[in-house]
Amino acid sequence: MRRRLMNAYLSSVISISLVLLLVGIASLLMVNAKGVSDYFKENMQVSVMMKQTVSDEEALKFKESLDGERYIKNTVFISKEQGQRELAQQLGEDFLDVFETSPIPVSIDVTLEAGYVSADSLEVVRAEISKSSLVDEVIYQKSLVDALNANLSRISLILGVFIALLLFISFVLINNTVRLSVFARRFTIHTMKLVGATRSFIRGPFLVQSAFQGLFASFIAIIVLLGLMFVMRSEFEQLFEIFRMDLLLIVLGIVVAAGLTICLISTFFVVNKLISLKKDELYY
Repeated sequence: MRRRLMNAYLSSVISISLVLLLVGIASLLMVNAKGVSDYFKENMQVSVMMKQTVSDEEALKFKESLDGERYIKNTVFISKEQGQRELAQQLGEDFLDVFETSPIPVSIDVTLEAGYVSADSLEVVRAEISKSSLVDEVIYQKSLVDALNANLSRISLILGVFIALLLFISFVLINNTVRLSVFARRFTIHTMKLVGATRSFIRGPFLVQSAFQGLFASFIAIIVLLGLMFVMRSEFEQLFEIFRMDLLLIVLGIVVAAGLTICLISTFFVVNKLISLKKDELYY
């Protein structure tokens, strides 16, 4: 009998651990959703084209002033020679033969803070940069910005629905697993009730056992989750440039909290229901 109960307990813990692993993965996506969005936004560049008469020294000085602006994340200076080399790779080595002088000006590639990558904010940034007498034109792809924001909003909505559905399924699965585990001991509960034990006295041992079960299952889920992340880091190193690892503690906390909360709530209601059953109802 003890061996059967132990097997049932281990089976319950493993089932809960697998579900909590899904909770951990969903939580990892949830807490890093903004980081992923910011990553794509901050990889979109704005090109600041300087006037033909602007020298490298003047452009570098202007670049330094841009670096101090609140909306700037990063700037890269592109000299005339570098611009020529980049265009030569795209258009061919002899593309400048049709020009008497090089038409390629000095430019600065600007990466903006994620919060400023929207149609309205970009127009404000463009107008502010264009105030300088050194700047000829500020170029960015408006259609790309609109498509990026629209797709990110759509992905965020889909991800939010997926995570909510996954958490709901996780709750149902863990709840059913705990129900089966406690229901297997319904006759023990009935015996305790017959000898005069109160509801709180009967619930106590089950809640303590449920708490340990939730903690043990959470620990297993965390170990597996960290193992998966270690494997992913070696295979997809770039992915961890997007994910904020300082938020990992929040994810682990969510896994433990979910395991404890769902197990305790499920056990509480199942034990209360079994205490209320009559002897004949225990057989069905």
